[in-house]
Amino acid sequence: MSHYGKIALILLGLVLNACSISPPQPVDTSPTIPVIAIPNTNVTLTPFQPAPKTTKIIQTPNPLPTETQTPTPVSFGPTNFPENVNPLTGLYVSNLENLQRRPVAVKVNIVPRRNARPPWGLSYADIVYEFYQNAGYSRFHAIFHSQDADLVGPIRSARMFDGALVRMYKSIFSYAGADSIIESRLLNSEYSSRLVREISYRSLCPPTSTRPLCRYDPGGNNFLLGGTSQLHDYIINRGVQDGSQNLDGMFFHSEVPDDGIQGQEIVIRYSIDMYNLWEFDSETGQYLRYQDNLLLNYGQTEQFVPLIDQLNDQQITTTNVVVLFASHSRIQSQPAEIIDINLNGSGKAIAFRDGFAYELLWQHPKADDVLYLTFPEGYLYPLKPGTTWFQIIGVSSQMTQPNETSWRFVYSFP
Repeated sequence: MSHYGKIALILLGLVLNACSISPPQPVDTSPTIPVIAIPNTNVTLTPFQPAPKTTKIIQTPNPLPTETQTPTPVSFGPTNFPENVNPLTGLYVSNLENLQRRPVAVKVNIVPRRNARPPWGLSYADIVYEFYQNAGYSRFHAIFHSQDADLVGPIRSARMFDGALVRMYKSIFSYAGADSIIESRLLNSEYSSRLVREISYRSLCPPTSTRPLCRYDPGGNNFLLGGTSQLHDYIINRGVQDGSQNLDGMFFHSEVPDDGIQGQEIVIRYSIDMYNLWEFDSETGQYLRYQDNLLLNYGQTEQFVPLIDQLNDQQITTTNVVVLFASHSRIQSQPAEIIDINLNGSGKAIAFRDGFAYELLWQHPKADDVLYLTFPEGYLYPLKPGTTWFQIIGVSSQMTQPNETSWRFVYSFP
């Protein structure tokens, strides 16, 4: 299947079966950060171990994508990461100074498609969360730790759930304002000193250490962009601590776990105007990102084109794709809809790596813990060393398998 310049027409209109997911039960009555108990109280968090030689292990011949070459087999986490291994990717890094800083998170938007695409810098993120924001659209929360991106954007407004991710990854967070209800929560938080917005100035790109956000204005498109190293410098100049953080929790293993189900194509549909496709590329061992190219009126089929990173002119890829089912709540209705997402406690997840899918549980016991994954039996699930995209959908969202290699998820509230 050709990846550049192609337009893939994919008809996946099969009957959808709703997933039945039992909502987790609250155990913490804190009004600000509710914590939900893990349903299975007997979960034992034991790291995954490769099966004995007499048991089949699915092997992949593809080289690992690394900042510097990672030997195989490799196993890191969930604690005691070596000082030269990124705890968010399980990869060796060449610049150890990057791991002595906080992660930087940036709120990135790709709507409307006619002028907000292609985005800048998403290829350099270690982790990206995509989740529903309002009015049928999703938006990205991109987290950078081991690599800097000279430009990231277009930067747009924050949502309620962004604050939970800032707590989770102890990050610096850059965004372009927010609704007053959301802004109040962010500015009155314990991490408010790590928020970076364009408030009292406007300057043209490139970004600087004193003005880490800048305007890029080709053809009248007044995009707000930022640079990750400049955001670090800016925070330090403000007297905010920017040292190494405890990011333990994720577990990485280069060998593919047994008993995977075929998972080479993943369609995630948030609405008739916002949907995406991940396609596994066996040559690179990566999932390639395709994005909606058509508003689906009058029964048209979904139409996809490669999502390109404007910073390097390459198609965006990731090593792991993880679909998280989480409960959503409506704080404010349309026309100024505000949605919050509860990713505390535990819930259902489907993870994809190396062309295979695994039915799992996501775990997030405390607000400042890094989210991790387990098998239903309680064993830690091994992400493939590399980048991860988390796609969050509602607990009532529909999941189907149109054929033996494809998965389809249709967002539903809550």
